[in-house]
Amino acid sequence: MHALSVRVYYEDTDLAGIVYYANYLKFIERGRSEWLRDRGIDQVALKVASGHVFAVRRVEADYLRPARFDDLLTVETVLSHMTAARIVVEQAVRRGDDLLFTARVTLACLDAGGRPARLPRTLAAALAAG
Repeated sequence: MHALSVRVYYEDTDLAGIVYYANYLKFIERGRSEWLRDRGIDQVALKVASGHVFAVRRVEADYLRPARFDDLLTVETVLSHMTAARIVVEQAVRRGDDLLFTARVTLACLDAGGRPARLPRTLAAALAAG
């Protein structure tokens, strides 16, 4: 499991002073990017070398409790499974022991033309090893 700390800033909140619902998607995006980086996957280098990129295909989200301004959150990311062209991750946002948000995210691998593509072998191996 990968963990990323995220502080809630004023800009992340709505008029009620709680994190605006769409900002959880930004938090988990950061978590996924750092999870890939932690496994030695440089997304910019991957795009330059082979044209491969990831696109979110599906998000199943559950908002459980609100986060508020200045909360310190932890974004957890873990690989659920992979197919030849997709990666599925489970993500959670916590404030201490409190579970605030969960998501199951399916990422599709695309080639330089934006068409579905198989995961590069080195990438799949790095994810499987992590």
